[in-house]
Amino acid sequence: MNAEVLVVQGPGLANTQVDWLAGRVRATRVERGDATSARLHGALRDADIAAYCAEAGLDWGYVAADARFADFRLVAMDMDSTLITIECIDEIADMVGIKPEVAAITTAAMRGEIEFRESLARRVALLAGLEEAALARVYDERLQLSPGADALLERCRDTGAKTLLVSGGFTFFTDRLKARLGLDYTLSNVLAAEGGRLAGRVVGNIVDAQGKAAEVRRVREALGLAQREVLVLGDGANDLAMMAEAGVSIAYRAKPVVRERASYALSHVGLDGVLRLFR
Repeated sequence: MNAEVLVVQGPGLANTQVDWLAGRVRATRVERGDATSARLHGALRDADIAAYCAEAGLDWGYVAADARFADFRLVAMDMDSTLITIECIDEIADMVGIKPEVAAITTAAMRGEIEFRESLARRVALLAGLEEAALARVYDERLQLSPGADALLERCRDTGAKTLLVSGGFTFFTDRLKARLGLDYTLSNVLAAEGGRLAGRVVGNIVDAQGKAAEVRRVREALGLAQREVLVLGDGANDLAMMAEAGVSIAYRAKPVVRERASYALSHVGLDGVLRLFR
């Protein structure tokens, strides 16, 4: 069995917490990266780690000691509530005073309680008649990158990993993020508009869970990569299928159903926490 490192992360990670964890897993060496993280080398598996970290507000994961971020050649990610902090469709809905109604459908879809195609059709229909200019307002006034996103993307550029933004959201946002951040590939839905107003429907094929998975698979195969060379990040049930296409999947501030099935979960640190998991 390969040696493992227990990586622990959290805001203001205390030395006393690290010491307790090191004792539980019988770590042979403790490496403090910064104030937010520690790598416990030679760690043994311990069933108490999950409960302790949950109570302490810490992210944790057992990682192969020789695992390197540079070994990933494709990093694919969801957009809403993953690469960026907002759900764009909820913020668009806020422009016409129906955010609570739309957000409730969004949340149910992310939990897997409503099939994504149905949820998207219902939400987009509620936006019919809204001026297209509202999309630009959301992008300019409300869209922010998730903490650590810049650091993650910079490392991807440094290592030569390709980046794919695949979203059940809309091309208005993914196209702009692609140009702004230098992403290699994007895929998302096209909102229909007529006379400068949203028509309440999507043009062409809907990018749902299977569409996301198919795009990750297509890009992976086009690049000639093995599954182990792919890293996927997501937060909702709609991301599970594409996460299954990756060698490593990361649930970022995700719903329980996603955290349970991902390789690792980051609920307390930013996207740069991905980088701390690996050498």
